[in-house]
Amino acid sequence: MTGKQRVKAVFEKRAFDHVPIYLGSISSRVASRILGREAHVGGGIQQYRETLALWNGEAAHAEFLRQCRTDAIELGEKLDLDYVRPVYWRMNEKPSGRIDEYTFVFGDPDGYHRVMRFDPERELYSVIQQKTKSPPQEPDELEPLVEQMELKLDSYHPAAENFTDIKFAADYFGEKRAVNGSGTGYMMSVYEPVWLEAMVMRPDLVERFMKAKLVRVLRNTEALQNAGTPYIHGGGDFAGNNGPYFSPENFERFLLPGLIAISSACEKNGLYHMFASDGDLWPVADLLFGSSGIHGYYEIDRSCGMDLRRLRSEYPRLTLLGGISSATLHTGTPEKVIAETRDALDAAHEYGGIIVGCSNMVVPPTPHENFMAMMDTLHKFK
Repeated sequence: MTGKQRVKAVFEKRAFDHVPIYLGSISSRVASRILGREAHVGGGIQQYRETLALWNGEAAHAEFLRQCRTDAIELGEKLDLDYVRPVYWRMNEKPSGRIDEYTFVFGDPDGYHRVMRFDPERELYSVIQQKTKSPPQEPDELEPLVEQMELKLDSYHPAAENFTDIKFAADYFGEKRAVNGSGTGYMMSVYEPVWLEAMVMRPDLVERFMKAKLVRVLRNTEALQNAGTPYIHGGGDFAGNNGPYFSPENFERFLLPGLIAISSACEKNGLYHMFASDGDLWPVADLLFGSSGIHGYYEIDRSCGMDLRRLRSEYPRLTLLGGISSATLHTGTPEKVIAETRDALDAAHEYGGIIVGCSNMVVPPTPHENFMAMMDTLHKFK
């Protein structure tokens, strides 16, 4: 079987010749060692690279985009992945000023603006200073933001051309490897307490916001029919080590109706609806993995008890991606990495419906020997 055939078999819960493998995400530093040159993949470093490219002009930005496509594809080939991520982090916003090699200004330097700085060691690109309109502090202050999002719907009509990186990779790999798409992200910013407060104080605003997001996602699903892959990643973080940041009742009220609609639209358009969130999701598992109709779950947080075997046992129609913890790769020994990788592969052989790999980011400090222990084990015992 080809990688594409294996992935299709896993989603259809059919037999496969060996377990398909993938990587959720990978830092540029780790990937650069694999490719033997600077790799245009990763998280914050990619946002910084795009900022720099936009600062240097259209030709530099076009070269940045070309290199991103090339490196994601080459990494998938070099690691012999069955399921390839074709797009990494982006930040398509031209800066208004440059302070030094790693620091840029966005917005009006004499008015509302923010300053962002890149940390090469951690590959993070963060806001270090800002002068902006005060962000909403009270639930009522969310109303202008919701209204703005609703107004923008009039001009949001995506087409297949909006997903060219996905289509490029899908066409390049053809029948050899599967690639993932994106465009079904569906969550409010749970890290801003005002949204959690609004669930109680202004539920009408939360409902309007989620309905506007839903319209965008449903339009994406129509465009993604022609993007070259049926596997569409989305979701959004909403949980930590101790469970979701809001109650199952609020999940059922504010998120479940939209997730059901997205799953239905994906099925109508021949797509699989994939949901991601870190953290312990068991308190809402029946709603998220059952009632919502999602087809797959990734960013599986093993350290928070999201166990492959239990998930496949309790939700047999669900396809799982992951099983190997970023923390284990980062801080564990090669022996521990091998054991965790073997365990995930064993679960995949026992239950089917699992694509095995690192569930989330392979972070920059990850020891090379740990990463290679995972990859060697994946290929040896798949």
